Amino acid sequence: MTDAVQPSSASSVLIVIVNYRTAQLVVNCLRSLKPEVSGHPGVRVAVVDNASGDDSLQVIGDAITQEQWGDWVTLMPSQTNGGYAYGNNYAVRPALQSEAPPDYYWLLNPDTIVRSGALQPLLSFMQAHPQVGICGSSFEEADGEPWKMTFRFPSILSELEGGLRLGIITKLLSRWSVVRWMTDEPAATDWLPGASMMIRRAVFETIGLMDEGYFLYFEETDFCLQARRAGWECWYVPESRVMHIAGQSTGVTVRTEKPKRLPQYWFDSRRRYFVKNHGRFYAAIADAIWMVAFLLWRGRRVIQRKPDTDPPQLLQDFFANSAIFKAGVPEQSLSSS
Repeated sequence: MTDAVQPSSASSVLIVIVNYRTAQLVVNCLRSLKPEVSGHPGVRVAVVDNASGDDSLQVIGDAITQEQWGDWVTLMPSQTNGGYAYGNNYAVRPALQSEAPPDYYWLLNPDTIVRSGALQPLLSFMQAHPQVGICGSSFEEADGEPWKMTFRFPSILSELEGGLRLGIITKLLSRWSVVRWMTDEPAATDWLPGASMMIRRAVFETIGLMDEGYFLYFEETDFCLQARRAGWECWYVPESRVMHIAGQSTGVTVRTEKPKRLPQYWFDSRRRYFVKNHGRFYAAIADAIWMVAFLLWRGRRVIQRKPDTDPPQLLQDFFANSAIFKAGVPEQSLSSS
């Protein structure tokens, strides 16, 4: 095992998995990838350990040795936990700089299990549609229950809809709602979850790597937006199916447990996204609209005795981290790493 990826001349896809204290999930994901790799000899996998500080390196390393995966898996220990974008860039950067860089980069979360044949639909779609720079899978629960969704770019109107949660407003603003429910047919979309996202090499060559100014959350949203602005399309390819257990590293998006208080980096990432892409004035307006709408929702929730499913102290944390009071991030750190 080495700390750099050097794809062979036959490589066409580099799969990147970023681990942070989810070693057994990584091993399970690798096990599910074995049939995919066997059917595509040029595919390689890079597992980046984001300075977990636990036994992740040993557990993953032992599995690679015992399962004899060493000819297609490279374990890359990072000395720094720089976040999701940092971890992916840690593997993508040397691959792009190698003598034979892969044509495609498939980003996978460690808490995923790829279903049989998940790779080929993504690869075939990219090869058949040269204007598509990014494509992604459909997701499902461990029991096979689908959650077929992609997302629209956040905007002032999406913040109004998301904060107010009023049926008639949601219907009127459905074109701007962030969550977009999908069918069983491929479709263009704004952005996809980074849990299963295939990226064409030319996209990195056009817009650069992911912005490491995001620690976690909004980095894939920002990356897809930069790709869109550079002329690349983003598509949902439901024939590729991936099981995803959300929130295993952070606990933030776990759907089966009571919501936890959102971490500081979520608010930092959200503010960064709006300030970077729309300016501080727009970001402040979006924040103000969300807070007013959310206050109205909280009042209606009490009157109608609806269950409280919001993270603890959400309004207070949102207010304290709003672009109204914080300038976001220094201009020099807004560029992609």
